[in-house]
Amino acid sequence: MNAKSQLGDFLQARRSQLRPEDVGVPTYGERRRVPGLRREELALLAGVSASYYTRLEQGQSLSASPEVLDALAVALRLDESERRYLHDLARLGRHRAQRRRPAPERVTPATRQLLDVLADVPAIVLGRRTDVLAWNRLGHALFAGHLDRGAPDLPAQRPNMARLVFLDSHVRGLYADWPSKARAVVGNLRVVAGRHPEDVALHALLGELSAKSAVFASMWADHRIKACTVAAYEMCHPLVGSLTVLQQTLSHGPGPIVVVATTETGSPSRAALALLAQATTQAGFLADPAQTRPRVAEG
Repeated sequence: MNAKSQLGDFLQARRSQLRPEDVGVPTYGERRRVPGLRREELALLAGVSASYYTRLEQGQSLSASPEVLDALAVALRLDESERRYLHDLARLGRHRAQRRRPAPERVTPATRQLLDVLADVPAIVLGRRTDVLAWNRLGHALFAGHLDRGAPDLPAQRPNMARLVFLDSHVRGLYADWPSKARAVVGNLRVVAGRHPEDVALHALLGELSAKSAVFASMWADHRIKACTVAAYEMCHPLVGSLTVLQQTLSHGPGPIVVVATTETGSPSRAALALLAQATTQAGFLADPAQTRPRVAEG
């Protein structure tokens, strides 16, 4: 997969998702053989020639200016995250990145200190492929308490949150609205794939998820973009029951990110989180040893 093919796939997918009536294109009652807008209809809306747009969608042209890309974004009704993604794909298509082995992702001492300070808040550190690089005690207990807490310290055993969300029944069961969480994971991976089209390990993960989860494959084919930095989720934790958390991404430029889960002051969710914190200080907070083994969910 490269940025050139991703650009064409993205344009084609989003064009097929727009109905003529959504954008005021008359059809005069004709029967259409393909869903969505035709190429010439989208080209007209964007103010470019149909032949030029066709070359762009087929990956035969890399000359799209920022103005043309913005016009296409308006015609396709893209939001701001999707518009930036479109520009990323076009830029990377013009300047092909050299294929090289990515540097190992590590947690800095400063980030480790941050995890220590956030002792009362669930926090995890994620690499760009959603590998769990570190977590504090409460982050481990909330998001993946059935796994070995020391797993992130062993590169060969590091959990991967995208893999857990789609393939692990314990993590899948944590989310009352699992499809919403799944769409957020896929949308974020789309953003990362657009920025790092030569990341072999990333595309291996995408291939694995597509092969093992039909739901992931379907969501990936939609080409939906979602730079999810703040989102509320109702969770159903096996130890403390229902709680609503606000998952927020703390990022300071390139590199690993810190994801924290907060709750409203004085709420039942805050009480549930306090109960979970208390449980994590007791030996063996998951009493059943069988729960330490990950279970695979069919998707």
